[in-house]
Amino acid sequence: MPSEFNESPLAELQAGLRELESRSQRRTLIEITGVNLCSNDYLGLAESPALKQSVIDAMLKATRIGGTGSRLLSGHAAVWNELEEEFAAFAGSEAALYFGSGYAANIGLFTSLASKNDVIFSDALNHASIIDGIHLSGARKIIYSHRDLNALESSLKENQSTPGRKLIVTETVFSMDGDVAPMGAIIELAKKHGASVIVDEAHATAVHGPGGRGIAAQFLADGRVLAAMHTCGKALAGAGAFVCGPAVLREHLINHARTFIFSTAMPPYMAEQIRAALRLAATMDTERAELLSRSRDFAKSLQRDGWDSLCTTTQIVPAVIGPNDAAVAAAEFLQRAGFAVRAIRPPTVPPGTARLRFSVTHKISAAELERLAAVLRTWRAQSHHLALAGSA
Repeated sequence: MPSEFNESPLAELQAGLRELESRSQRRTLIEITGVNLCSNDYLGLAESPALKQSVIDAMLKATRIGGTGSRLLSGHAAVWNELEEEFAAFAGSEAALYFGSGYAANIGLFTSLASKNDVIFSDALNHASIIDGIHLSGARKIIYSHRDLNALESSLKENQSTPGRKLIVTETVFSMDGDVAPMGAIIELAKKHGASVIVDEAHATAVHGPGGRGIAAQFLADGRVLAAMHTCGKALAGAGAFVCGPAVLREHLINHARTFIFSTAMPPYMAEQIRAALRLAATMDTERAELLSRSRDFAKSLQRDGWDSLCTTTQIVPAVIGPNDAAVAAAEFLQRAGFAVRAIRPPTVPPGTARLRFSVTHKISAAELERLAAVLRTWRAQSHHLALAGSA
């Protein structure tokens, strides 16, 4: 029972939740059932018997199963160095440093690399972890319209003589629209205007690029990308993330990234789990090709039905609904038909673009995607009929 001292702030919190409810923006925790279209387990490794056995073996041979402290204190183990070297070789970078989450990786990277004297040019649809990292760094932030090279170049020109570092940051595969950054053109603009490039490969890791190395793999390998963040919690079915780049960047992060310095290390068996997933993913070129082909076919079927799937070319396929309440209703209709789908609403996406975000994984068959499109057509027909009846 809250004390009288807590009644006022708790009442304010409750009022805020009611306000979210009125706008169809209140979120809840629910267990996923049905055909899972919310998962980022793009290659199906989270259910892999081979990966599960690797985790069991790693735990059995581990001398401890707790992190016990930060890696700068008691939490370091040789296996982390080994994994970081292996991941750097995979990504095409000189070095890599592991963080406990992708969010921590981006916060640590931007707050240690930029300050109030620097300028960061950020795509308008970059992930919250990038936005928060830039904000916490104190750097001046310039948002350029999504994938708009003219807007980016205009901003770069306006700041040509500005002192300090100039950093361009973009996701490679955008998490809500499913489209891809024009990396080659961005790299050329950076070279032309004396800027460095940072990429977030979270939704590309193990799915896109040669051997799943990412959209920007070649640019990272030849030194034209300063840093790349690769996550382990999506296609690699683990947890945490790597910041990949030059060796001096790794040493800088070890000494300055607060989310690394002050975080308890993950247990050593997690390193073995990531290593096993990385090695399994390296053998899955066929699965990657099938996943992307199936996803593109599904996006085309939605577009033929009149849905706006934006410019997706990846395993992330949106269907823009528009109003929040309609997106929620569509999601609930699909859930009753056996599909695990959630409505994505503002502020995650811009106002008026509430949508269904279909995260296609290799475990979802073409037949299931065809049925999904058919159920979505049924929902639209029924909602249109109800709208006509309501206006009569």
